[in-house]
Amino acid sequence: MIYAETFSRLIEELQRLPGIGPKSAQRLAFHVLQSSSRDIEKLVEALKNAKDKLKHCATCFNITDVNPCHICADESRFTDQLCVVGEPKDLMAIERSRGYNGRYHVLGGLISPLDGLGPDSLRVRELMRRLSDGKFNEIILAIGPTVEGEATNIYLSRLIKPLGLKLTRLAYGLPIGADMDYADEATLSSAFEGRRDL
Repeated sequence: MIYAETFSRLIEELQRLPGIGPKSAQRLAFHVLQSSSRDIEKLVEALKNAKDKLKHCATCFNITDVNPCHICADESRFTDQLCVVGEPKDLMAIERSRGYNGRYHVLGGLISPLDGLGPDSLRVRELMRRLSDGKFNEIILAIGPTVEGEATNIYLSRLIKPLGLKLTRLAYGLPIGADMDYADEATLSSAFEGRRDL
């Protein structure tokens, strides 16, 4: 054993966090050791508060500590657009862009049969209930171009199109500042499909 059992256990627990591999967990563990007791207490308190106080908004299912969430309560936002995302992190990425000012619906995942996630595992019923209110004119599917994302887009479009609402999805293609010779074939194909008038 290279490390003391307590330190090894800390590394193991940190490694359970998504995106944290063995080296990152080790770096974080050393950081914890070098931090003051007060800093560690603040971290533990923040973790406990997050677990105890955060919940899903009853309207859009974003993560919040108030109900409805700040986005749903914001009367300055467009009320006729609904952006459908897979996870709260997707919503947060769109908000950081400041390119959208409408309402949201968080599905809570994507259709993934390999992971045992079908449409019944997602908040599709709640989405359809919101759409039946007649408040929205445009539904924007902001779901990534993964296999799971495409399956989810196809499933949702089959449910939403018969409602007669405008249904759009985010354009895919070349990122700003990218060289075309580095783009893969699927990205270039999507860029051509998503082209628009100048």
